[in-house]
Amino acid sequence: MLAVIVVGLVQAFLVKPFGVPSQSMENTLQIGDRIVVNRLDSTVGRGDIVVFSHGETWQEPQLPEADNALARAARKVGDLTGIGPSNTAYTVKRVIGTPGDTVACCDGQGRVLVNSKPLDEPYVHDDHAFRSPELTCDTTPRSSRCFPEIRVPEDRLLVMGDHRSQSADSVVNCRGGTEAGGCARFVPMNRIVGPVVFRIWPLGTFGRITAG
Repeated sequence: MLAVIVVGLVQAFLVKPFGVPSQSMENTLQIGDRIVVNRLDSTVGRGDIVVFSHGETWQEPQLPEADNALARAARKVGDLTGIGPSNTAYTVKRVIGTPGDTVACCDGQGRVLVNSKPLDEPYVHDDHAFRSPELTCDTTPRSSRCFPEIRVPEDRLLVMGDHRSQSADSVVNCRGGTEAGGCARFVPMNRIVGPVVFRIWPLGTFGRITAG
């Protein structure tokens, strides 16, 4: 019991491990990687890779209550130890827009613009097709890489996956459109568990993960 309590305290206040469940952050993170976030770091900046919590949707804080007592008990253990099911879902993405930023895509070279300046994103993998002059933000049809200018609200973050064509991120419902009109979904700052700092598995890739 003492060991469980110690593990729970470490994960609540110091560091917390997570598994990467999808390909949305390739090639920076691979499916099955085990990563660690720093719970002591409350600062989040553009380019940081972060883990955030949510329910069935990003708007909900927790998953619906489990149907039976055994599942509810298993979730409570998972909440405490970080092992197995829990009452919260977690997602890992990269921060692109911070509160007050405007984010849009694309410039003439197909780059994401933050506050009207293009981002240098060497980490992007397998982006949506963008070919000038036949498939851009000015053609019909538009490139699915394109999305209209979005202003990030206070206390919110706009996040995207590195594997852009396989990421259900903040702008997934905005791609190809010309008007923002509430298409974006944002991450509340208070749902951020912390920035990803280490990969601990596989052993061959063990090491620190730095912001882009």
